[in-house]
Amino acid sequence: MGSDHFFENGSDNNCTKVDLLMKRYYLPVMYGVICAVGLVGNAISIVIYVAKMRPWKSNSIIMLNLALTDLLYVLTLPFLVYYYAHGDSWTAGEFMCRFVRFGFHFNQYGSILFLTCFSVFRYVVVVHPLRAAQVRRQRWGVAACLAVWAVCAAAITPMLTMITTKEKANKTYCLDFASNAPEVVWWYGWLLTALGYLVPLAVVFLCSFRIVRELTKKPHAQSRICARVRRLTVLILVVFLVCFTPYHVLRALRVHTRRRPVSCMTWRWVHAAYIISRPLAGLNTFFNLALYTLAGKRFQRTFFSFLRWKRCLPAPRKHINVAVISTPADRPS
Repeated sequence: MGSDHFFENGSDNNCTKVDLLMKRYYLPVMYGVICAVGLVGNAISIVIYVAKMRPWKSNSIIMLNLALTDLLYVLTLPFLVYYYAHGDSWTAGEFMCRFVRFGFHFNQYGSILFLTCFSVFRYVVVVHPLRAAQVRRQRWGVAACLAVWAVCAAAITPMLTMITTKEKANKTYCLDFASNAPEVVWWYGWLLTALGYLVPLAVVFLCSFRIVRELTKKPHAQSRICARVRRLTVLILVVFLVCFTPYHVLRALRVHTRRRPVSCMTWRWVHAAYIISRPLAGLNTFFNLALYTLAGKRFQRTFFSFLRWKRCLPAPRKHINVAVISTPADRPS
């Protein structure tokens, strides 16, 4: 038997329960901020894409579906804010526990796949410009999004059978994925990591490398368009490395420490680090909002106008061309 049962039941009182402190004070604050910003930002983004961005191109369709997955995720966060703020006391029933935990993972792997599709489409546009017109058609965006929704549903649905609630000391706990039966989630977690994260990461990295290399060959490599494409490329890589990498590494460590005997300090600190990584993964919704504004000037102008930020910006100066006509009397003799 691993150390999981020993420490979760508080059998070692000489070890600081830093993980419990993180759950009580860190998670409600982080989830609350993500919920507030993500709800407003993604709702506005969806309205802009639906009402202002037609006719849609493939990239616009991908961004719209990415915003939808983010919106569905942030709508589940109030349940987690209440749960952790009240000392891990779940009152919404087992079905909602499964649904809320399912929503986090569906958003994460949906975001990964949507960003991968976006990177592949940008790669075709930049590296193979003759095919750009074809890949920008709506049907390619619709096909990619349908494939992402189908793959995510097939990959994440088995998780519904693994996530459970637990009764202890007259309190109901809604266990996160890595805190369920370690022998079950171990193999499934590695399968999700390999196929749902590492493979897309490799695709995104290769696409980004080819895009940057192709841009350096262009005669106008320092133009604004090239600079915007480079920023988009870097932003997507940052999302993968900052948001998704820590979660997958620490999730594996969390399950490992629950399967093998480890010291109390190691068990607690790994759990605390894993707790930190979960809202960090949810911060991809913030980066996605930045991605929408960088993806096109049209969205950027509409988004800023919608938020009434234009009033805070200096008005552009109007240049008036004045023509001076000299008469014969004005000319020097």
